[in-house]
This record gives sequence, C-alpha cells and structure tokens, in this order.
Amino acid sequence: MKRRGSVQANHLGITAIEDGVVHLSSGGCRAVLEVGSVNFGLQGEGEQEALLASYASFLNSLTFPVQVLVRVLPIDVEHYVKELDQRARQTLAGDLAYLAKEYLVFIRLLASHRTLLDRRFYLIVTAEGAGIHPRSWFRRRAGLSPDVEALRKQLTFRCESVERELGRCGLAVRRLSDVELAQLYYSCWCPELARVQRLQRNLTDYSTLVVRAAHKEESACLS
Repeated sequence: MKRRGSVQANHLGITAIEDGVVHLSSGGCRAVLEVGSVNFGLQGEGEQEALLASYASFLNSLTFPVQVLVRVLPIDVEHYVKELDQRARQTLAGDLAYLAKEYLVFIRLLASHRTLLDRRFYLIVTAEGAGIHPRSWFRRRAGLSPDVEALRKQLTFRCESVERELGRCGLAVRRLSDVELAQLYYSCWCPELARVQRLQRNLTDYSTLVVRAAHKEESACLS
C-alpha cells in the first residue's frame, strides 16, 4: 500500500525531523540554531566597533544561504510565575524566599499594566541535495543512504562553522533538538494552539501506527 503524507506534512514540505535535522520533501535538509543576544547600546564605542567587525566577518565568511528568523511573542506570565514559585518553595528559605515572593508580586503587577514580550533569534542553516529522493531515507531506518548521510555531515559542519564565527561576536549559539524543532514549526503554524498544548518529549508518539498498551494489559489479552 502506498503511504501518503499527511496534510500538515504536505503543507509544510517536511518528511521528517530526526537527530536535529529537518528533512524536506525537496530533498534538502535544515538545521536551526538559536542565537543569543547582546545589549549593543550598553557597550562602549570600542566594543561596538569590534562587535560590528566580527559580525561583518561572519557575513563575509558565509558560503551557503542562511535564513534569519526573529520571533516576538507574549510571555505566558502565569506559567512563568507558577514555575518560579514552585522552585522558590523547594529550594529557597528565609530572606531569599521572601525576596522571591516579592519578585513574583512585582512580575504580576508589571504584567497587569503592559504586555511582556519574549524575543527569540534563530538562524536556519541549509544543505541542499541534487538528485536525492525525498523519501529514500524512510525506507532505510537502520542506515541512511550515502547521499543523505553526506548532507547531514555537511549540515553539521556548517552549524559548527556558524557557531564558531558567532561565538567571536560574543553570541551564545545552540542547535535545536528534534522536539524543539517540531515545537518551533508547530508554534509558527498554529500559534494559538501551541500556547496551550505543547508537544510531547518523544516525537515517535505522533508517527507510530500502533497504539501500545501496558505490558500487563497485553498479557491479559493474550491469555
């Protein structure tokens, strides 16, 4: 029986997300790096010039296309406050616990007067393949085809190069995991739903064709 992709997969052009790599239906691969930020305005004139020179050097060193993504989203204050309050109760005592409680009151008061925003910066690194069947790796779960494996190695090399160059600019860089990649696409495609329903830690739970029961329940059914 011929396997057909879901409507979501066809719309996004993604065949799979595996080992930090997004496999596209066109045969290419993508990796996403989350990049930190620096407060440019608080730096001295010499530091600003050095930072601009380092960033210009990074841009000039690029030999492959990249995409810059900036997301500005409202912060889920209640979730943040609840998590911080739980951590404070478990790990803090005395004056530190009192300061944490005052900080939570301040955050709630601040959120009641203005919308708190969270800015995230991403760099999408690309690797394109010529003549690679977009679904060839689906049929070889045990081992990737040589062409796809070469693309993945190229993508890793490019990510390491970008991380090294941006590190010279004083920027922290990390590569997104499978779940983080799926969550990023999910939040871009369904922003309202992504705020209240997060993805599970294991992406295979969404692609498995069999509903697995507990061991005891399986034994009872077989007896």
